[in-house]
Amino acid sequence: MPDQLFSVADQSVLVSGGSRGIGLSLARGFAERDAHVIITGRDEQTLAAAADAISVGAHPVRWQVCDVADADQIPPVIDRVIEDLGRIDTLVNVAGVNIRQPVEDFTQDQFDFVLDINLRGAFFMAQEVGKTMLARGSGAIINIDSLNSDAPLKYVAPYAMSKCGLNAMTRSLAMEWGPSGVRVNGLAPGFILTDLTQKLWSDPTMKDWGEFNTPMGRLGTPDDLVGTAVFLASPAAAFLSGQTIYVDGGMIAGRVWPIPQDGGQ
Repeated sequence: MPDQLFSVADQSVLVSGGSRGIGLSLARGFAERDAHVIITGRDEQTLAAAADAISVGAHPVRWQVCDVADADQIPPVIDRVIEDLGRIDTLVNVAGVNIRQPVEDFTQDQFDFVLDINLRGAFFMAQEVGKTMLARGSGAIINIDSLNSDAPLKYVAPYAMSKCGLNAMTRSLAMEWGPSGVRVNGLAPGFILTDLTQKLWSDPTMKDWGEFNTPMGRLGTPDDLVGTAVFLASPAAAFLSGQTIYVDGGMIAGRVWPIPQDGGQ
């Protein structure tokens, strides 16, 4: 018999923001390990194509249109998933956006756009799914955090604020829902190459800086996050809650500086 410690086979896994980038890779990772995967996003055509592309395991990947910025869209989506699959074992809160510019240039609409999806949407998605988990007495929630919750980067203030809030949300939900058997953890990526960040990291200066500041000497890929997500959803993490794991190639371990190997002596 295979070791079931890290198994997510036959789990029902909902990936919010699962049609592209990190969410798509995480959804594929669960599908490859025979979970029942449901992805949500804002665009029906993109969702349908993504679900078809990652239906690689024992079960077809399902999809539901849901803009988490509109909290009213969330309950009927969760109702349909529960009606279809009976339960949600794991929620992966991935849906997120970013705008890069100086603080003084942000409009109210831009600020709301980032916070409504990254923090408000994640909260109400977790709340709605969490109700079903509390009623059942088990479940796992994985919030996709960011290295910005450890040390904010310049020109992404609302994004950094949203991720700091998400970090606090992870711990708050873990405190409240732990007694009912619901675990809540965060997964914080470092510098990850995705279709959305390809333009940024194609700049040689940015790429060299990112690699220099990552102790492992390279930028990450979405697939680098799959193992941690599967672990957090599996029985292996049964006593792990309220934690945020930084999958960042060692970036937050310390500061890299261009000192010579002889220490500059």
